[in-house]
Amino acid sequence: MKTHTTNYENTFITIAEDSPTSTGEIPPLKADKKTAANIQFEMISKHPYKYTSDDVLFQVFAEKNDLTKSEYKEAREQFFSKGQPCFRASPLTKRYGWGIHNDKNGKIALYSAGSAEYKKLSKDTTLKVVKAMKSAK
Repeated sequence: MKTHTTNYENTFITIAEDSPTSTGEIPPLKADKKTAANIQFEMISKHPYKYTSDDVLFQVFAEKNDLTKSEYKEAREQFFSKGQPCFRASPLTKRYGWGIHNDKNGKIALYSAGSAEYKKLSKDTTLKVVKAMKSAK
């Protein structure tokens, strides 16, 4: 079975051109339920450079589908047997004003748009800098 990945290395994903905010915002809960954006934000903001993009996106899938830990290995193989949207399509980069830095090991951290670190990373010539996808065509 072919395995796809959403991981980038030495890459900085900037916010979408049509993002409605110019600084990072904490995604709100919807009806007291965690959204994909909430789960992504919590994992990455609490543990910068601990997880890869694949780790975070699979965890969102696992939580949304109430998987047990014993189901993770098989479910993860199944999940990545198809291509998945990467963090360029995440609500964090499109809607909530967060840039995503992927280090040389593919581990990720969040940087608020408008912050000094965000500006530095977006101009770093040693990184591949890519924009998040626009919300509108």
